[in-house]
Amino acid sequence: MDNLKVMYKEEELQERIKEIAKKIDEDYRGKEIVVVSILKGAIFFTVDLVKKMETPIILETMQISSYEGTESTGNIVVKKDLDYNIEGKDVLIIEDIVDSGRTLKYLKEYLITKNPNSIKIAVLMDKKERRVTNVDIDYICFEIPNKFVVGYGFDVDERGRNIPYVGYIE
Repeated sequence: MDNLKVMYKEEELQERIKEIAKKIDEDYRGKEIVVVSILKGAIFFTVDLVKKMETPIILETMQISSYEGTESTGNIVVKKDLDYNIEGKDVLIIEDIVDSGRTLKYLKEYLITKNPNSIKIAVLMDKKERRVTNVDIDYICFEIPNKFVVGYGFDVDERGRNIPYVGYIE
C-alpha cells in the first residue's frame, strides 16, 4: 500500500496486547467470559489477545457498521448478531478502534438488553479527540491521533487488513 507510514510495529502491538491480556486475566480470575469480537477489523486483535489470556472464554462475533468508505455515517446497523445467549454471563467486547464512540455506546446498550452479568470493553486503538459521546472503555492498548489507520485488521475498502503492523495514511 503506497504512502503508508508505520505507527506501531508488529512487536510493539504484541507487547502491549500481552500487557492487556494480563490485566484482563487479573480482572476475571476464576471466571469464564464471553468474548464478543466485532467483525471484521477486531479479528486480528481478538485472536492475538485471547491466545495470550489464561481466562477461559467462549468466542462470539458480531458485525456492526456505521462506516461508508473512510467516514462514519452515524447510522448503526447490526449486520450479524450473537449466536450465543449471554444472559447472566460476563461479556468482553473486543473492538479494533473507537473514535466518535457512537457505535460502541450503541453496542453496549444493545447487549445490556440481553441481561449479561457484566460488560467490559477492550479496544486496540482509541481516537479520543474524535469522541462525541461518552463510552467507558475498560482496556485500551493505544491512544492515537486522528489519523486514518491501515493494517492489523484496519482496512481501506476491505484492503490492507493483513499488513502485520499498524500504519497511517498522511
